[in-house]
Amino acid sequence: MGVSTSCPEKGIAVVTVDFPPVNALPVGGWFALADVVRSAGRDPEVRCVVLAAEGRGFNAGVDIKEIQARGSEALVGANRGCFEAFAAVYECEVPVVAAVQGFCLGGGIGLAGNADAIVASEDAVFGLPELDRGALGAATHLARLVPPHLMRALYYTARTATAAELHAHGSVWRVVPREGLRAAALELAREIAAKDGELLRLAKAAINGIDPVDVRRSYRFEQGFTFEANLSGVAGRVRDTFGTKGA
Repeated sequence: MGVSTSCPEKGIAVVTVDFPPVNALPVGGWFALADVVRSAGRDPEVRCVVLAAEGRGFNAGVDIKEIQARGSEALVGANRGCFEAFAAVYECEVPVVAAVQGFCLGGGIGLAGNADAIVASEDAVFGLPELDRGALGAATHLARLVPPHLMRALYYTARTATAAELHAHGSVWRVVPREGLRAAALELAREIAAKDGELLRLAKAAINGIDPVDVRRSYRFEQGFTFEANLSGVAGRVRDTFGTKGA
């Protein structure tokens, strides 16, 4: 359980997240993920990072039960941890390929949205159930995956989009059977890692530099509204219904 790194092939590091039962990460998990991704990117032998997960789904966001138990301390920690993990993926010195299976929700959107490429299983779904959980955020990253009006509709309704739909929008590289997900992600990573390592790092910095939206500042702006919702009491009122029948 936790975050681990393996190097199955020359030039490729696989960062795997494993927080049973649904990969809803506690505060410490987000910071650990940020540290591991940054470390992999700094390794001069690594030319591509694959971000993967064990279990039923890629990522279910933050651990709501931890926030309910620890209150504002956990909320601030989760905000900071997500910010660091999303930034680590975006700022990783080499390209990051996200291998997404099952559900990719909340914080999962922040990770996948900041990756350089996404390979998804046929059962993968992407969405932000934030309004159902007393939170706001990651619209910055969902906007990198779908067109603006679809992003708004998905955000307001807390509905999900399938991997096939995202593939049609061009944000998912390939959609494959679940059993072939890791192989497909490694295939893309292998093609990327075949390039000159120094040039890849320059390319990553150059592409980040021409992005029309500063994802760090944009996401931080969103997080301010999450904190406002918490201070006003509305976030707690909604969170208290989490996991209850009919919620």
